[in-house]
Amino acid sequence: MQTKDTTPTTRDPILGVVADDITGANDIGSMTAKAGYLTDVFSYQIPGAVADITVLREPDVSILDTDSRFDTPEVAYAKVYAATRDLEAAGARHFFKKTCSVFRGNIGVEFDAMLDALGEDFAIVVAGFPKNGRQTINGIHYVRGVPLAQSEFRNDPIHPLTESNLVTVLQSQTRRKVTLVDHTIIAQGTAVLRQYIAAQCKHYNYLLFDVVDQSSLATIAAATHDCRVFCGSSALGEELPHVWGNLSPRPVANLPARSGAGVLIVSGSLMPQTAAQIQHLQRLGICTWELDPHQLFDAATRTEMLSAAQTALTASLRQGEDALLYAANAPKSVAIARKAGARRGLDTVEVSRLVSGTLANLTATLVNETPLDRLAIAGGDTSAAICARLGVTRLRILEEIQPGLPSCQTVGKRALLLVLKSGSFGTPTFLAEAAAHLREAGSKQETTAHTFQTATGNIAKEASYDPA
Repeated sequence: MQTKDTTPTTRDPILGVVADDITGANDIGSMTAKAGYLTDVFSYQIPGAVADITVLREPDVSILDTDSRFDTPEVAYAKVYAATRDLEAAGARHFFKKTCSVFRGNIGVEFDAMLDALGEDFAIVVAGFPKNGRQTINGIHYVRGVPLAQSEFRNDPIHPLTESNLVTVLQSQTRRKVTLVDHTIIAQGTAVLRQYIAAQCKHYNYLLFDVVDQSSLATIAAATHDCRVFCGSSALGEELPHVWGNLSPRPVANLPARSGAGVLIVSGSLMPQTAAQIQHLQRLGICTWELDPHQLFDAATRTEMLSAAQTALTASLRQGEDALLYAANAPKSVAIARKAGARRGLDTVEVSRLVSGTLANLTATLVNETPLDRLAIAGGDTSAAICARLGVTRLRILEEIQPGLPSCQTVGKRALLLVLKSGSFGTPTFLAEAAAHLREAGSKQETTAHTFQTATGNIAKEASYDPA
């Protein structure tokens, strides 16, 4: 176990994070930002994407989004390896390989890539995130009390999860040795846990921890704070700053004053949590446009549908009213779209990318042709597509609205306020709260990342074209 003194004494980079998608990057960013750490997310979709790594020294926490969840293992490894090397060169003291909280994606490959890049052979692994219904007990991962293999993620269109034991899942993806640290050991406290870790790391490379509740995370953080490499969900990132030391928030750029346009809410997620959030918005009477993915395969119907959507959404936004644009998420609609794509030689991922790309293009048109500068986006693939289409390459994390779900501001030529939401996170009222938060954030010119008061106005939780 790494035991050298890594206690931060300056405002040099404290933590370097490599995330496999943009909503996950924001998720862990919310954990460090609320502890006073200036936290920025950088797009890193090809090795070496950050040309000048000195910019990675500007925040306390730099998060590189490799967008690698759907890559081949070889491509994912190359991205994470290069990203980790850049973070090390920038002077990061600790490293975190952020993954999906239910272990979708290139989990073992990306963990190995980070260790290889650092010349390390040991990491702390935590997937549990109790505040979002994820627990690990005796190695079995639960989603809101349901074993992972019996949860909604069993039918994930890209990464179906049919095994609930996370030790088994990780061991099947890595050449390194994996073992469990069960909750009975964690419950004995920090001193006992530290001794246990010191003994186990002589024989194993990955220690995967049970997480029963938030207290488990606090004990794990206290026992592992001097380790160099952490892997898994963002939840441990909330507790580590408490032992590293919270910081005083540093000034950030002034927030843009509201333009007068409404907030645009966009969803490509099929997860049931997001579906519930959309239904809540609709009950509140928000202007809504449902994009029928089946119509995207015919040029004439596609043009007619998108033109009508643009007209309706533009009118609402220009009047200062919020608007909702979402891809149809009913199982029948999804099945029809996928069959139509298959007839044209498109697999599930390609159909998903077609839908998210269409949402991104329409969103960009609305941003360019209206005063729109506030967006709430649901789904990892949709969020990534929209940010790419808008040319967003750097984000500054602002304030957490619900666990793992923060607002953020673009760093670049045009200031936008965004909420980028994982499909399976959030209560049924989250998108409504996010829109209210975005409106309130622009009503006052604040200069630090932690002075917003989240609004809970009455406008406005996650399967997917966007499988996030």
